[in-house]
Amino acid sequence: MLFGIDFATPEAWVSLLTLIALEIVLGVDNLIVIAIVTGKLPERQARLARRLGLGLAVVMRLGLLAAIGWVLSLVQPVFTLLGRPMSWKDMVLIAGGFFLIAKATLEIHERVVPYHHDERARPAASGFTVAIIQILFLDIVFSLDSIIVGVGLTPNIAIIAIAIVVTVAVMLVLVDWVSNFVMKNPTIIMLALSFLVMVGMVLVADGFGVHVPKEFVYVAMAFSAAVEALNTLARRAAARNRRA
Repeated sequence: MLFGIDFATPEAWVSLLTLIALEIVLGVDNLIVIAIVTGKLPERQARLARRLGLGLAVVMRLGLLAAIGWVLSLVQPVFTLLGRPMSWKDMVLIAGGFFLIAKATLEIHERVVPYHHDERARPAASGFTVAIIQILFLDIVFSLDSIIVGVGLTPNIAIIAIAIVVTVAVMLVLVDWVSNFVMKNPTIIMLALSFLVMVGMVLVADGFGVHVPKEFVYVAMAFSAAVEALNTLARRAAARNRRA
């Protein structure tokens, strides 16, 4: 069935749970991007921007799902570059990848070589608008990839829609905690920015037809996060010993 779901069959449950798990894993990218993009906003605006960004993400994905025929047409070649057929999907991935690399690199540079600037020179509304535009652009990139992956796992549109809604609901619960945790820990910020550079490179490579298994990326990130967690525990233990 394309739109109906027969939950009496184990195949439907397996497809739904697999897709939800995959969407949540892929959603890590989105959470980190939202945390970095909204990190410089006042807390009230940051919270609004995070929820608005995730709201736009679910609208974007459901809209693309409704236009699935058009989405699938985006994978058809439209021109040739250096002997390789390029599609609209490839160009979106390449643009999104370069944007992530540039954004993360500039953020890293600002933290390594900080510079002073007058926050009053740019109105708060302008910073909020820029943040929303950046989130919206990356929503398009991640949503396109998410929908194509979902259709590859199951042809049932209803299962994909349920997985999208459940995933965004989970992200809404986690987004403030993830954002606050990232922004309050300088080493975690650098780790997150490095992760975004790596994700950007993977998107660019994918756009040029070089497929890098995302499992490798997430395993590397999980390993780095585990090492950083051990470093944090070691620093806390050392601080307790000094106080004692």
